[in-house]
Amino acid sequence: MTPTSATGRAEKSAAKALPLEWGGLGGGEGRSGQKRGAGGVARSGFTLVELLMVVAIMGLAASAVVLAVPDPRPPVGDEAERFAARLVRAREEALLTNRAVAVEATATGYAFASFDGVQWSPLTEGPFGEEHWAEDTAARPDGLPADTPLRVVFDPTGVADAASLTLSRGPRAVTVAVDAAGEVRVK
Repeated sequence: MTPTSATGRAEKSAAKALPLEWGGLGGGEGRSGQKRGAGGVARSGFTLVELLMVVAIMGLAASAVVLAVPDPRPPVGDEAERFAARLVRAREEALLTNRAVAVEATATGYAFASFDGVQWSPLTEGPFGEEHWAEDTAARPDGLPADTPLRVVFDPTGVADAASLTLSRGPRAVTVAVDAAGEVRVK
């Protein structure tokens, strides 16, 4: 009962006049059906367990995406095949132009040059532009110190000094070899 009424009717009519979000209806629920905690404050949000479950699911989804995204670098075998194809093309150029053609491979990439009888000139047109190895690819000439560039010279008849270059990335390694007849192989 309230001091203003002997029957308590003033209290009931005041409770009915309050807006729903103030909890005027009683029963521990507000307008949106939220349970009220101590002090009449509405509880909302997520529990810690719910948040941890969401974080775990997001982690699983992110790891699946990372595993599904392919490596943007070409496989070292593909890179070796491309280098071998360009060596074959350099040999053909030597045969077709009746000039010596050299391929110099370093730790960072490779370039082409032709000999006109007086001096070496860089070849840059067509397939002979300077190329760089893909990131994290190690190029090591076989039988030479690691920092020495590998130079393969195809003479006008197509023969060359035997040489080989090993390309590696991680555990995978592929060797490109040129024999004395100028034939190119990938092993």
